[in-house]
Amino acid sequence: MRTADIFNLVLLNLAFYVLIIAAERNFYKILGVPKNANTNQIKKAYRNLAKELHPDKNKNDPDASEKFADLGAAYEVLSNPDKRKKYDKCGEECLKKDGMMDSSFDPFSSFFGDFGFHFGGEGNRGRETPKGGNVVMDLYVSLEELYNGNFVEITRKKPVMKPAEGTRKCNCRQEMQTRQLGPGRFQMIQQTVCDECPNVKMVMEERLLEVEIEQGMTDGQEVKFVAEGEPHLDGDPGDLILRIKTQPHPRFERRGDDLYTNVTISLQDALTGFTLDIDHLDGRKVKITREKVTWPGARIRKKGEGMPNYENNNLHGIMYITFDVEFPKNDFTDDEKKSIRELLKQKSVNNVYNGLRGY
Repeated sequence: MRTADIFNLVLLNLAFYVLIIAAERNFYKILGVPKNANTNQIKKAYRNLAKELHPDKNKNDPDASEKFADLGAAYEVLSNPDKRKKYDKCGEECLKKDGMMDSSFDPFSSFFGDFGFHFGGEGNRGRETPKGGNVVMDLYVSLEELYNGNFVEITRKKPVMKPAEGTRKCNCRQEMQTRQLGPGRFQMIQQTVCDECPNVKMVMEERLLEVEIEQGMTDGQEVKFVAEGEPHLDGDPGDLILRIKTQPHPRFERRGDDLYTNVTISLQDALTGFTLDIDHLDGRKVKITREKVTWPGARIRKKGEGMPNYENNNLHGIMYITFDVEFPKNDFTDDEKKSIRELLKQKSVNNVYNGLRGY
């Protein structure tokens, strides 16, 4: 083969390779996340975009289904560590060649079944359709999860209807029936009317649900999983409702968007000043510096170091730090006591008052 032919063949292959690369989808761009995004960032981006791009909300967009399918493919790959590693190495084509792209992946069922929200709401259900009971449960989460946000997996066992042999009476209702009693005589009576439906049986199934703990959520807020409650033989299942409850924290107490904590310092530091670090809920160090005298019960405020606001995560509450002073437990010599008195130059104070009533 001539050199020119070889060169043209190389160019042709190179052009074909460039076309393949150009045709591949950029999953990071589709989800709008950086390449170093962690799993929680990917899940949160998918959750927000799925609500925004769902075809039911974009009926006038002819490309809505394609965009939603691209979003599902991006989530399928980037949420799976093995697929993501392969994708980062050689792109989407490598995944397809190795059979790692699931063509049956359904973003609708994957997302809406696991993430706990739905379109349309209960208003879309016929009012006459009976519904199973709602299941309300408390979900205990840490203060760290409420500060940073997180995805929590829960396992639920619930009865699910499965086909069974035979038929059953269903959709029973009271209807008025007209009966002829004789020539020219009629009577209306109320009668129970039922349909004949395929028989069903209840089978216990285990279901893995994924709950998003959003930054700034408060106690009592609810996350609803539609149709994950109690089943109804002749209607729709009820809903599973999870209520947020905060676990006690060893360092902080939350009040609204503010955080409260206590710090114990030595008498020496209380008199001469100090610098210390407080471990925050996201792993950062909050530096505290005092050059003044710090008395027992003194409180300082650190603006912007409280909890993120649920409505606007860019806003944070205040961290209140109250100081306790640890006094020495050893006795002093007479000379040491004299030196302390000369150093402090304080007069004896014997002010007796009712500190509880505040007179």
